[in-house]
Formats: sequence, structure tokens, C-alpha cells
Amino acid sequence: MENVTTRRCKGQQTEPANIVIFGAAGDLTKRKLIPALIKMLRCGLLHQDSKIIGVLKGRTSEVWLNALRQGIADYSPDIKMDDQQWQEFSARFKMVDGDLQEEKTYQDLATSLESLNGRTHAMFYCAVPPSWYTIIAEGLHKAGLADETEGFRRVVIEKPFGMDLKSAQQLNQELQALLNESQIYRIDHYLGKESVQNLLVYRFANSILEPLWNRNFIDHIQISAAESIGIEYRANYYEKSGALRDMIQSHLMQVMTLVAMEPPVEFTADAVRDEKIKVLRAVRHLEPENIKRQTVAAQYGSGKINEESIKAYVSENGVSPDSVTETFAAVRFQIDNWRWQGVPFILWTGKRLPKRVSEIMIRFRNPPFNLFDTHANPPLANSLVFRVHPDEGIALRMNAKKPGLTTDSQRMVMRAPYSENGEDVSEAYEVLLHDVLIGDATLFSRADEVEQSWAILEPILKAWEDRISVERYRSGTWDISGMDTLFEDCVGGWHKPS
Repeated sequence: MENVTTRRCKGQQTEPANIVIFGAAGDLTKRKLIPALIKMLRCGLLHQDSKIIGVLKGRTSEVWLNALRQGIADYSPDIKMDDQQWQEFSARFKMVDGDLQEEKTYQDLATSLESLNGRTHAMFYCAVPPSWYTIIAEGLHKAGLADETEGFRRVVIEKPFGMDLKSAQQLNQELQALLNESQIYRIDHYLGKESVQNLLVYRFANSILEPLWNRNFIDHIQISAAESIGIEYRANYYEKSGALRDMIQSHLMQVMTLVAMEPPVEFTADAVRDEKIKVLRAVRHLEPENIKRQTVAAQYGSGKINEESIKAYVSENGVSPDSVTETFAAVRFQIDNWRWQGVPFILWTGKRLPKRVSEIMIRFRNPPFNLFDTHANPPLANSLVFRVHPDEGIALRMNAKKPGLTTDSQRMVMRAPYSENGEDVSEAYEVLLHDVLIGDATLFSRADEVEQSWAILEPILKAWEDRISVERYRSGTWDISGMDTLFEDCVGGWHKPS
């Protein structure tokens, strides 16, 4: 019988490669990248001969490695490593000490790359602020590190990829002048979640769903990401971004394309992304006079979550006391194509809400005539909920008769967990790093996708840029002004995750 680790770790074998991390002393490296690489190595998703090269400045190799090990203890205590195991793992590490703006740094990096099995494969991960992306690409290009004659060269770009349409277009132009589009992997960790990927299987491997997946049966679709945490240590970024840029543009719109796309002709990166861009191009333009009616923006105030007192956003460290940055955002989209005409797609996200939960909820139309509809006990709307996090799985909500001498109805929920018997599933960064190493770009955004998503949001960004106030909501509650209006013609109204 297969064990859990075997099931989780099945995947295409990677070739030995040089994994180069720019920003190797940063938070992302300690929290996500190093733990992901350890797990990949343990279960065979990372070749044993691969090397990990950190590019950083002003630290010794010993100090850097000690910081990485402490990061594992702090952020990934489930990874158990004794001294011998750490020594074996850290033996794969190299360090390049240098300034990212100096050519010598990239020359030293070129020298440090190892030929493994006759090829010099390299993945360059930009775990740095966006202002460094073009500088790094220029350095790689000048040092010949973008040349693929001796092996693949792939560059991973973290979000945010631009802050609006103009900056995204400029960044695309700068990177494409130095790298081939096929070498650029714009990462979105949200798409690395197993439950998000499973959307494609739910849709296209089950004949029971596809006949219902259209405007004839579906009333509206809600895609949500609720968080109970605040901005934590990210005030500097969040003040410039806000919830619309941080979550809706980079995460939820990508999920929307997977929900709404047509079946691709084949399961390849370009075929899938071709269908996703068709969805984005079909999104109806948001007219300035309709922005207020089709969007909601709000900011968390003080409150309580699990009996813990929460301070207001404007009282967070690094936040301006008169900030109007939204920590909750919702947008109502219409997709003008044959399948989805007239079906609202409502995307919403927020911080300091009662719980952390991400869902995709498909709410179906009511029956044209219901024999059991009474004013005292009307039947509830049917819905299919895809739980992205936590407790991944699906739930079908239907109506059934209450027991006893009555025809009154009650809600019945049929649940199907994604993983059974406590099976482990790969973390998002494990999936995505593995995909980069095998050259599968299916879960990564193409240049046209990024620009089209920013173009859709451009009218909202312009409408919001000069606001002088923003609605407040109490932390730990669902009391968001405007949400009921946004859903006023939707069957069942706003679904607050349970």
C-alpha cells in the first residue's frame, strides 16, 4: 500500500539544477523557500545533486546559514532536522557576497554555477522588492546568465508585478528585452494550492458538473479570501497596495479565470493560459459612473477576534493615522460571453474578519416554481462550495424535508473532503518550485494575462486614488457597509463563510 509521503511526492523527476536566490537573507526565503526546498528534497521532487546559491551582501556564510536554520525553527517547526541532517542539507549551499547593482556580483555568480550531469541548469528566484527585478535581469543578461546554450535559465518573479497597468506594461517590456517570455515565471502562490488546481479536474473530469456550468443554471459566483490577521510586518507595502491590488488583482482574478474558462484543447501551459486570457478579455469594462455601485472598499477599525483586542488599521505600526487604504475590497464583474452572460462574479477579500477562510461558491438559480415555498420557511438556495482553505474540499448544499409530519424543508449539506485519512498535500511553494524546475508554466501568469487584469481594474484604481475617506468596519465582524447592496439581486445574498 502506498504511504502518504509517496502519494504526496509523486511528480516528474527534476534534473539537477543550480537554485539561485536573490534576497537570500530575506523573510520570504526563511519562511517559504528553504522549507519548501527541504520538503522537496526529502520526497524526491528536488534532485539530490542540486545546489542552492544565495546572493546577499554583508554577511558571512556561517551567519547566513545559522539564520536560515533559525528560520526553520521559527516558521516551520514541523520540519525536524538534527545537526547531522542540517549539515547534510546545508552542504548544498553556496553564497555569493555582492551588490545587485554591480556587474562583478553576476560574474561571481556565473563562476559559482556548477555543471551537473553535463548541463548548467539554473533557476533564479527574485525574492526581493519589485524595484530590483529589472536590475537583476540586466545583470543576468550582461553576464551571459540568460543564455540557455548550456542548460535552462528560468527567472521567477514574485508579486506584485506592477502596481497598475502602466507599471506592469513597463516591467514586461523591460524584462522581455532581456529575457525570452518562456524564461519568465510570474509566480502566484495562490495557484499553487492543491484545491485551486483541483478546480480544473472538478470541472473537466466530471460529466455531472459541466452541463450545469453556465448562465442557465447558475445565478452568481462568489470568490473570497477572508483573513483574521492584520497587515503584520507589511505596513510599508500594504499602504501602497491595499486589498484590491494585494489580493483581487493577483490572486482572486486568476481563480476567476479557472472557474470561468472554456475547456482547453489540451492540458498544456499555453492552451490553458489561452483560455484564461479569453475570460479576462470578456470582462465588461467598468464605467466610472458605475464604480460606486459595483465595488466596496472599507478599512478595519478596532474590535475583538477570539476574545483578543484588535487595534484599528490606522493604529498599526508604519500606517499613517489618516490613511484611507482599504483592507477590505469587493468587486462585481460581468463576463460578456455566451456561457456567462448575466451571471455576476463577485470577488471579495478582507483582513481582520471573523475567520480565515477562502472559498469559491457557485450559487444556483431557484426552481421556476417551488411547491414547498412558504413564507414561514422558504427553501434555501442551492450552492456548491469549493473550500480552498482550510479543510479543503467541496460541499453541496441542498434542501430536504424536515423529519416528522411536515413538508417544511431544511438545509442538507453533502461534504467531500479533498484529502482523506489525514493525507498530506504539497504546500504551494513546493508545487510551484517543482513546476519551474520541470519547465511547466501552466500555473504562472503570462504577460498578456497580467496586463489585461490591470486594465480591468484601472477604472477602479483611478476612481479610488483621490478619495479622502473610507468606510470602517469593526474587526472580528462581517459588518461591511455596502455588501448587501452589492448582492441585492443575487439569490441568497452575500455568503459569509461558516
